[in-house]
Amino acid sequence: MGRGIAQIAVLAGARIRLADSREGASAAAREALIATFGMLVDKGKLDPVQADAAGKRLQACGDLRELAGCHVIVEAIVEDLDAKKSLFKSLEPILGPHAILATNTSSLSVTAIAAGLTHPERVAGFHFFNPVPLMKIVEAIGGLMTAPEIVDYLLALGRQWGHTAVRAKDTPGFIVNHAGRGFGTEGMRILAEDVTIVSTLDKILRDCAGFKLGPGELFDLTGLDVSHPVMESIYHQYYEEPRFRPQGLTRQMMIAGLVGKKVGRGFYRYDKDGKKDPTPDPAPATALPPRVWLSRARPELAARLTALINQAGVTLEESERPSADALCVVTPLGDDATSCCAREGLDASRSVGIETLFDITRRRVVMTTPATSREYCEMARGLFGADGAAVSVIRDSAGLIAQRVVAHIVNVACEIAQQGIADPLDIDRAVTLGLGYPQGPLAWGDQLGPQTVLTILNNLQQQTGDARYRPSAWLQRRAMLGLSLHHKEI
Repeated sequence: MGRGIAQIAVLAGARIRLADSREGASAAAREALIATFGMLVDKGKLDPVQADAAGKRLQACGDLRELAGCHVIVEAIVEDLDAKKSLFKSLEPILGPHAILATNTSSLSVTAIAAGLTHPERVAGFHFFNPVPLMKIVEAIGGLMTAPEIVDYLLALGRQWGHTAVRAKDTPGFIVNHAGRGFGTEGMRILAEDVTIVSTLDKILRDCAGFKLGPGELFDLTGLDVSHPVMESIYHQYYEEPRFRPQGLTRQMMIAGLVGKKVGRGFYRYDKDGKKDPTPDPAPATALPPRVWLSRARPELAARLTALINQAGVTLEESERPSADALCVVTPLGDDATSCCAREGLDASRSVGIETLFDITRRRVVMTTPATSREYCEMARGLFGADGAAVSVIRDSAGLIAQRVVAHIVNVACEIAQQGIADPLDIDRAVTLGLGYPQGPLAWGDQLGPQTVLTILNNLQQQTGDARYRPSAWLQRRAMLGLSLHHKEI
C-alpha cells in the first residue's frame, strides 16, 4: 500500500522519502518503483523524461531521522493501534511542529491514534485503497482533535495526486468500508436462510442487479481471513448494530481455512491457475403453463412481465380471479410469495413470485412458495426462459434476493448521510470508486424510488421481526416528502 501511495505522489511531482523498519526495505521499494516506471514507459503510459525525474525525487531512508523536514507523513504500516501510536510518537520530535501526520488506517480510530501525542490536532486519516494507482479514491478523515485545515489540506493533496478525495468523520469504516457492510452481510444472511446456493446468489446479483462480483466471489477474492475480521470489528465497534451483523458461516469457513482463492477453496474451488470451477445453470425447462394469471396487487410490476408471457405464446388471463389450472404469478416487493398468495387467496401449489424490480433481460428469478408443486415450478421455468434467458429458482424469501440486498445497501448509505459522516454526493462517489457498485447507493435509491425502497425495508422488518431492516430516518423523511436521497437539510 505504501509503495502505491508513493507512486502516485511522486508521479504528481512530489518529493518522496521512503522509510521502513525492515533493513533494506525502503531501498528495495525505491528500486521496485523505478522498475514500475520503466514498465509504464514501455507500455507508452509514461513519458521517459517524467519517469527519470520521478526516480530522482524518490529517496530511500535508512532511519526515521531522515524524515526531518517532511511536510506530510503518510504511514501505511500494520493495522495495529499500538504500532501506529508508537510510530507517530517517535516521529513527533523529529518533525517540525506543523508537519501533518496522516494515517492510512482502514478500520482504526483516527482519534485513538492521535491520543497522547503532543500535537493531536495535526493527525488525520488519509485512507487509500489497493491497488492505489487504480483505485482513484481517498478518504480524508478528521479525528475529534484534528484541526479542520489539516483535512482541507489532505483533500487538496489527494486531488493533486490524481484521486477523488472525499471528507469523512472518524467513525468505524469511514465511508467505503462502512457502506460495504450491506452487500456481503446480507448475501450471507440469504445463504443462512437456505434461500439458495452461493452460485445462484452470485449470478442473480451480477445479472439482475449489475454487481461485478457476487458476495461469494468477492469474499473468495479478498479472503475470509481478511474480510470476516473486518465484518466483526465494525459490528462490535458499532455496539452490535443489527444492520452490520455478520453470519456464522463465514467464521466457520475461516476457522476451517476455506478462506478463498489464495488457498484454492472458499465458496468455490479453484484450480492451480486460480480458475474457478464452473457452476452451470440447470438445463432449460420446456414445459409451459396452459394459461397465466398475473396478480393485480402491484400493476406497475406485473406490467413488466406481460410482453414475456405474450412472446411465449401463453394465454394471459384478464379475469379478476385465476382459472383452475392457471399458473399464478405474484410480484413481491419486500414480502414473500406466501404472503402474496395468502392476501389474494391464491392456490399456493400453482403460484410463484417473480423478481420484476431489476433487470430481467439476462436472468429471471422464480421464487416458489413452500407449497408450489414441481409441475408448476417447471412450467414457470419454461415460461420465463422461453426466449433463452437464464432462470434461477429460489425458495420463498422476504424480498427475494436483489431487492433485499440493494435495499439494505441503500439503507446503510442513508444512515451514513443521516449521521453526517459524509456528504451525500461524496457517499456515492466513494462507494462507486471504492467498491465498484453499478452506481452510488443514494442514486440507486432515487432510481428505484425512495418510497419503493422504504416499502421493501418495512416489509422485510415486518416479516422477519429483525431490527436489521429498520429504515433510516433519512430515507423515511425523504420518501414521505417526495425528495431525492441526495437532498440535504438547510
